Amino acid sequence: MNVATILLVVMWVYAAVYFIFLLKDVIAHKDEINNDKLAHNIIISLVANFFDTLGIGSYAIATSAWKFTKSNSDDLIPGSLNVSFAIPICVESTIFIKKVQVDSLTLVLMIAASVVGAVIGAKMVSKLDITKIRTVMGVALILVAIITLCKINAFGPFGIIGTARGLTGTKLVIGIVANFILMTVGIGLYAPCMAVVLLLGMSTDVAFPIMMGSCAYLCPASGFEFIKSGKYHRGAAIPMVISGSIGVLIAGLIVTSLPLTVL
Repeated sequence: MNVATILLVVMWVYAAVYFIFLLKDVIAHKDEINNDKLAHNIIISLVANFFDTLGIGSYAIATSAWKFTKSNSDDLIPGSLNVSFAIPICVESTIFIKKVQVDSLTLVLMIAASVVGAVIGAKMVSKLDITKIRTVMGVALILVAIITLCKINAFGPFGIIGTARGLTGTKLVIGIVANFILMTVGIGLYAPCMAVVLLLGMSTDVAFPIMMGSCAYLCPASGFEFIKSGKYHRGAAIPMVISGSIGVLIAGLIVTSLPLTVL
């Protein structure tokens, strides 16, 4: 059994326990369930997770859609995101870990760094000015976007986009530290992780198993807490898990067939 398979087995055992926990909570509160605008929620989950699989992210899309359609109350949105999108993210992770070739050591260490950053690192920076941190990271991402466009178009000193499938030495250390910091400061992982992958000379598609594998381990952990507190849309949770997973599968076929420069 190779490293990628072990990662997936552990992830899905964890996901199965999580889903049973969610199902039991929904059944236990079936008399309190509100199915108002269920169709809206099903479509929102499908679309948001479709775009999440493209590497765009799902949280901002779903939040905007919920506010526009008034199909989820504001106080339930954070929980609904984590609870209902945890399983679709596991589906995403499975697709890309199996289909995209990545150096095993790079994959494991960068996923582990993001988990540690989210669980432990956040406590280290909780007293820092998060607005300043996000401003610095925002400016950095703009610069990375410019560099990425230059790399893709072979313009200037940046050359063409990288082709490496893994990292070694100093670059591996930078990748690990970067993933730890990104999850610590709470700015999201997808765009920054892809930026790091590009700047370190790896192929664009390598970012997908790394960033989605990281989130697949993190999202259910948050979901457990929201389920315990009941702060999520119980009536739409299971249908959104299903439609979100379908959206992921549809998008997965598109992403894995796109030329890297288009991606």
